[in-house]
Amino acid sequence: MALDLAKKTQIIKQYARGENDTGSPEVQVALLSERIKYLTEHLKINKKDHSSRLGLLKLVGQRKRLLKYLKKRDYDRYIELIKSLGIRDNI
Repeated sequence: MALDLAKKTQIIKQYARGENDTGSPEVQVALLSERIKYLTEHLKINKKDHSSRLGLLKLVGQRKRLLKYLKKRDYDRYIELIKSLGIRDNI
């Protein structure tokens, strides 16, 4: 299930660097984190939904790669982002 438009625009406004910024790593990680939270709750209820579990693992891997990139490029923004999203620093 995709995020609804209102929730998505709220996340984009909160994490965007500029007015029309939708592609920065911060915005992408925040959107992925919201989808990961949704799928995690879905899988707690539907334990045998293996296709959603595979999708969740792909999203986690994509978020990990984006966080690794952001950590390498701008460490201060990385620290600020993981604190605001509540993600552990395992990279």
